[in-house]
Amino acid sequence: MNRRKFVQNSAKAGVAFSVFGAYSCKQVKKEAEAESVDTTSQTSTETLPFFKLSLAQWSINKMIREGGVDPYTFAEKAKNWGFSGLEYVSQLYKDELEAAEYSEEAMQNFVAKCNAEAEKYDLENVLIMIDRQGDLAAADAAERKAAVANHHKWVDAAAAMGCHSIRVNLNGVQEPEAWTTASVDGLTQLATYAKDKNINIIVENHGGLSSNAAMLANVMTQVGMENCGTLPDFGNFCIKRESGDYYESKCIEEYDKYQGVAELMPHAKAVSAKAYDFDEDGNETKIDFARILEIVKDAGYTGYIGVEYEGNVLSEEAGILATKNLLLKAAK
Repeated sequence: MNRRKFVQNSAKAGVAFSVFGAYSCKQVKKEAEAESVDTTSQTSTETLPFFKLSLAQWSINKMIREGGVDPYTFAEKAKNWGFSGLEYVSQLYKDELEAAEYSEEAMQNFVAKCNAEAEKYDLENVLIMIDRQGDLAAADAAERKAAVANHHKWVDAAAAMGCHSIRVNLNGVQEPEAWTTASVDGLTQLATYAKDKNINIIVENHGGLSSNAAMLANVMTQVGMENCGTLPDFGNFCIKRESGDYYESKCIEEYDKYQGVAELMPHAKAVSAKAYDFDEDGNETKIDFARILEIVKDAGYTGYIGVEYEGNVLSEEAGILATKNLLLKAAK
């Protein structure tokens, strides 16, 4: 029996349980994992891709933040667009959770609602992307420790949702040697907490020194824990911006994306297919998807690849479908 159904049935029978303890990350894999990743654009005679398809919730952030779309409709949308996995974004629920001061009750409600929707549409919860919970690479040890503690609730939520990972950022001090030392310490603390809950702590190349793939790979080697790894993103390789920020101002120095993905893949536990714009043939204008997918495949990766559309030309829905279709085309 599916674990979510077991929990629901147990609750109906009056069996007391904690939402955070109901699931294990070693949950039985759904039948959908062994089946076609995307049957909407494939025929039974076509070769399946080497990966499974998940949708990064950030791809619909404008719908949610500007259009008033309920973030809990994420699973329904992903199902309609042909995905089998869900990658949640913590900050898209921040208004609700911050208003309740991230209370245990509020977090349990978040977990229960996400699980119910994923169960309803027969999708797998893959990971949660965590933002704005403190700097894990802060120079100050006490600040680092507080940031680690802020992430604990998300580790618990991920475990309760059957995810395999939470994605974290390595913001903080920006002097290379100090950043490396702080990053190793922050990640080791958090991965130690997450280990017994069977949750991976994975770092995305997400601005600043974390987008220097060689440095991030070195941090992973120094941490040396099985449940600590990377989430290579195809497009987030800006290591220096005009205003010194992480994400907003103009990029003035960029790490080679193909070299970067190759350096991060030995530690990868998830992969993010970033896309911005497309030409008339449906190819990404800034990223050679076929080239990057070859790197991912050569690394032996067969897990989920998350579609993350961040363009401004196409609508979010059109961009998501264009990215998905390009992934499937480039994988042939």
